Amino acid sequence: MRQYRINNKAIVTVFIAILIFSTQNAYAYIDPGTGSYILQVVIAGLLGALLSLKIFWKKIGSFFSHIFTRDNGSDEEGE
Repeated sequence: MRQYRINNKAIVTVFIAILIFSTQNAYAYIDPGTGSYILQVVIAGLLGALLSLKIFWKKIGSFFSHIFTRDNGSDEEGE
């Protein structure tokens, strides 16, 4: 008798496909108040990300400078 293994990715893919292709028309709309609220959330998120980047810029710069700078060989043996 052959044993089959269950592939979780295949199950999730089939489940999502069933959900997508079995939808019905909603006959709904997004009113202008909801659209402006979504726009406000997106703008606030972008400005918050820019503010945190400004605040932590020195830490971010020093982190990347430590990664990408070369060591001049002061720790090498024999020199």
